[in-house]
Amino acid sequence: MAHHSCVNIHKEWDIVGARQMGRDIAKKLGFGTVDQARIATAISEIARNIYLYAKSGKVCYEIIDNIDQKGLCITAIDTGPGIKNLSLVMQDGYSTSGGLGAGLPGVKRLMDEFVIRSEEGKGTEIKTIKWVR
Repeated sequence: MAHHSCVNIHKEWDIVGARQMGRDIAKKLGFGTVDQARIATAISEIARNIYLYAKSGKVCYEIIDNIDQKGLCITAIDTGPGIKNLSLVMQDGYSTSGGLGAGLPGVKRLMDEFVIRSEEGKGTEIKTIKWVR
């Protein structure tokens, strides 16, 4: 299994592909079904964001295999317009997609670690990690 793999997001169908790959990796890593579902939901959200706002980008998966813990790191990178007001986007109940899904606060809740960097006019990078319990 590749230590690092990416899915390009250009079409709506790519969101499904990204979600499926993430779920498969999570399963192989030993995540339980509940965490697999959480990871899949988080991937759907960040991939949909890329598709809706940036038009294209990629979602990358990296397996973290340390002595004391294993985890899945998911990085979403796009070269879209960037996010003007990060703190607003990270507020609960704020949904950019018009009520669809849980938005980025939802992703943050579903995962264990969450970092977002965005530069207006340059794009956005979201890095999120789930640790195997």
